[in-house]
Amino acid sequence: MSDRNRILGVGSALVDILIHVSDDFLKQNVAGAKGGMEMVDRGEQDRLIGLAPVMPELAPGGAAGNTIFTLARMGVPASMLACIGDDNEGRFYRDAFRGFGGEPCFRVTGEAATGCCLSLVTPDSERTMRSYLGASQFLTAADIEAFDFSPYQAVYIEGYLLFLPQVTQTLMKRAHEAGCKIALDMASFEVVGIFRDELRRLIPAYVDWIFANEDEAAALLEEDNPEKALEELAATCEVAVVKLGSKGSLAKRGSEFARIDITPVEAVDTTAAGDSYAAGFIYGLAKGFDLARCGRIASLVSAEVVQVTGSTIPADRWQHLMEAITKE
Repeated sequence: MSDRNRILGVGSALVDILIHVSDDFLKQNVAGAKGGMEMVDRGEQDRLIGLAPVMPELAPGGAAGNTIFTLARMGVPASMLACIGDDNEGRFYRDAFRGFGGEPCFRVTGEAATGCCLSLVTPDSERTMRSYLGASQFLTAADIEAFDFSPYQAVYIEGYLLFLPQVTQTLMKRAHEAGCKIALDMASFEVVGIFRDELRRLIPAYVDWIFANEDEAAALLEEDNPEKALEELAATCEVAVVKLGSKGSLAKRGSEFARIDITPVEAVDTTAAGDSYAAGFIYGLAKGFDLARCGRIASLVSAEVVQVTGSTIPADRWQHLMEAITKE
C-alpha cells in the first residue's frame, strides 16, 4: 500500500435484524420483489418482526459498514464515516467497529434512532431487505466538507447514499480533489432504477473502481449481456467488476481482463455476500495485485460469509481465511 494507506467507507450505519422466513411468508406479508431492497419506516419493520415465526438476530451492518468492517478484520487500516443515534443500537454499532479494529468517525445525533435493516432470509439463502435509515439520513454535506480526506488511499461509497444526493455529490467531489480513489458499489437494481440518470453523470466524472451485479449493470446500461456491460463500465472507470452470482464474476482494467470462479460452499444466507466480495477485491487492489488475484481473494471472503447467518464471519474462521488469502 502507499503511505496513504487507509480505506474510508461512507454510508448508512445500520444494525441488521436477521430473520429466517419461508417463501410463503414473503408472498403473504411483503410487497415488492424477492431479493430486493426497499425503504420503509420503523413501523413496517416492527410489523414484519411481529409476524415472523422466529426471534431475530442482531449484527452490525449497512452496505459500506459490512465492507469496511471486513477490511478492518483483514488488517487494513479502515475508517467509517456515518451518522448514528444516541442510543443503545448506536453504541452497539460503534463498539463493534472498534472491536474489529476499525476507526469510527461517527456523527451522533439525537434527532433519530440508529438505522436498521430488516433482512428476511428464505431457505434458498436469498435475502429480501426492508431498511429504515433513521439517523443515517442526518449525515450532511457540511460533515463531508469538514472531513480530512488526506490519510485515505480510497473512499468506498455504497449506492444507497444516493438517497442523500447533496452528500454523495460533495463526497465524490471532495474525495476526488484530495486524490483518493473512489469506489462505488451499485447497491441494488432498485437503487439503480431510481438514480440511473445521476449515476450516468457521476460515474464517468468521479468513479475509479465500480462494483455491480449483472442485474444492476443491466438496469444502469440497458444491456443484458454482462460482458458487454463490463466493457461499457470499464470504458469510464479504472476498474470495473460485474458479479454473476453462481457463475462467478468478471473484472476489467484497461486491457487486463479476469474471469473469476466462485469458491464452492453451501450457502445459508447471502447477507453481505456482495459487500464481503468488495472488501476482498479492494484488499487486493490496495495491495497492488492483479485482477485475477483480487477476484480470487474476493471469492474466498464472500464464500466465508455466506456460510453463516448475517454479515459477521466468526472469529474462529478468520485465521483459516487469512491463511487461504495469503496463499493466493
